[in-house]
Amino acid sequence: MTLVQALKAEALRLGFDLVGITTPDPPPHFSIYERWIGAGQHGEMSYLATDQARSRRANPRDILPDCRSILVLGARYRVDASLTNTKDKATAGKAVSGRQVVGKVTAYAWGPDYHDIFPPRLQSLMAFLESQAGHPIPHRGYTDTGPLLERDLAQRAGLGWIGKNTCLIAPGLGSYFLLAEILLGLDLEPDPPFLADRCGSCTRCIAACPTACILPDRTIDARRCISYLTIELKGPIPPDLRPLVGEWVFGCDVCQQVCPWNRLSPPSHRSLIHDLQAELRLTPAEFNHQFRGTPRMRAKRQGYLRNVAVALGNSHDSAAIPALIQALLHESESLVRGHAAWALGQIGGGIAQEALISSSQAEADAFVRAEIHSALEKC
Repeated sequence: MTLVQALKAEALRLGFDLVGITTPDPPPHFSIYERWIGAGQHGEMSYLATDQARSRRANPRDILPDCRSILVLGARYRVDASLTNTKDKATAGKAVSGRQVVGKVTAYAWGPDYHDIFPPRLQSLMAFLESQAGHPIPHRGYTDTGPLLERDLAQRAGLGWIGKNTCLIAPGLGSYFLLAEILLGLDLEPDPPFLADRCGSCTRCIAACPTACILPDRTIDARRCISYLTIELKGPIPPDLRPLVGEWVFGCDVCQQVCPWNRLSPPSHRSLIHDLQAELRLTPAEFNHQFRGTPRMRAKRQGYLRNVAVALGNSHDSAAIPALIQALLHESESLVRGHAAWALGQIGGGIAQEALISSSQAEADAFVRAEIHSALEKC
């Protein structure tokens, strides 16, 4: 068995499903990335536009000068069932009555945070490679955390092609997987790139996107993407986009759900949050306890509850009104109170209107007051 064969076998043994090798040459689609940044389509993710971020994405050797090859790895979403029973966790110890409004969470976020899982695997893989090589090897590993155009590298490493929905699609596996990379100061035989575009004339992802954020050059206008709006965006969700967010409270899988290449390889678990009213009542301690070690911590409590309020408003279900009123009157975070006011305006009715009027007299925050006044215009 050659060194490359042994390395790939070890990667599979450690739990990766895809493994390929490419060169550290500049990625072929860097000019598209530059245009994307220039158009401001990265939104508030300013870290993507720094001079260092651009130079390192343009040339991986700026990260590791000794880099001679790049190992690219992919792992399908694997979900810990103990983390998926949100209904029981959210309602434990709480008296819940009436209809329960449901919400949606992206498939990868039902499991443990891959930022915690991948690094030990990469370290184990490097220890194996160095033992096989018989000497230390300069290296740098990333799990969606470094300045790399990782889908470009994955395509060049033969793992799949970049679909019209911007996801990397692997034949037989679809797109429900996560990527990691190790830059290596070691010459390894590169795999042939994946050159075929198997999307063909299909445009299902583009047609299905709720916010029309998928662009013709296989990029996404992040400012309109539900995943960006519910995870990366830290302030208010733009009012014109809130109705388009629908039931999603963390991320979005629509463009993957409609992709024909995912029909035979759905994620190992797909679930709904069965009680959004209970989610909106989560205290800081409860939020931290429930979501510690999962991707949902990334939105932080105020961002997550902001998203829950929007989903409740989009339900147009009067059963959500009591939880929204409680948030409007008693929640400490103004971001959540403001979106709760918007949601009450979406549902409408006398009870919602009365609560909005009452809260407008006591609310001191200018953002929340503006949301209340806007909501009252809709009631």
